[in-house]
Order: sequence, then C-alpha cells, then structure tokens
Amino acid sequence: MNHHVDGYHLDPRLAADSHPVASFELCELRLMDDANYPWLVLVPRLPGARELIDLDRDLRRQLTDEIDRAARLLRDFCQPDKLNVAALGNLVPQLHVHVIARFVGDPAWPAPVWGRVAARPYSPEALVERIADLRERLRSAAA
Repeated sequence: MNHHVDGYHLDPRLAADSHPVASFELCELRLMDDANYPWLVLVPRLPGARELIDLDRDLRRQLTDEIDRAARLLRDFCQPDKLNVAALGNLVPQLHVHVIARFVGDPAWPAPVWGRVAARPYSPEALVERIADLRERLRSAAA
C-alpha cells in the first residue's frame, strides 16, 4: 500500500536542499546536497505531519522500518564510524528524519553536523554517481 495522500507537498526547503533517491512505501528517500557527509533524509508523504507522535502506531512502525532500511543502506555503502538518526524539524517543521553517516575526522566530528561547516554541494557528476550507487544498492538489497 502506498501512503501517498492528497495534500502532501514536500517543504520547499527540503526540496531545495536534497535530491530524490527512491520512493519507499511511506517516505520519499532523498540525498542531502552536502558532500561533507553521506546524508539521507526520509520524508513521510503525510500532509500536516510535524512530529513522530502525529503518526498512528502502524505508520510509526512503517517509518521505523524505512529508517532501518536507509541506515543499513548507508552503513553498507560507506562503513561509517557512527550513524546519526534525528528528527529535529526546528527550521523545517514538516516531519522528516535525517540518517547521516559519520566518520571520526569528518568536518563536524564529534559534534552534530548542523551549523559546523558550510554545506559542500555535490558536483553534477558526483551527484548523478552517488544517486545511481544508492539506487543500485537499494535494488540489490531488495533482490
């Protein structure tokens, strides 16, 4: 079942700061346009959802499963030292979950990534390659 609901719109800031990778059952999976970190964002296609507690039990379970899928994708893709998973929403109130692969020595380590260094956008070539790699890994994992 696809949980696409009429009235859902991706927040313009998320749209501007990220690129589509895949469509999961509940969420859009997007790549943040910051090559400093392998960084995915899951956005549930639910109009008006701002907090995890806005989701009923079944949708929370579905979201958790999709966070797990994204986290395993990043772990298997780049073997990080740590995975950061967060749903903050202080600047973008639309419910979204960050899954960030972190490495000792990355530009913000060990602090959170927010506000530490300027985002480093992917080059067009690197962006196409990264998204293709992620999509291929998703296909392989589903097979």
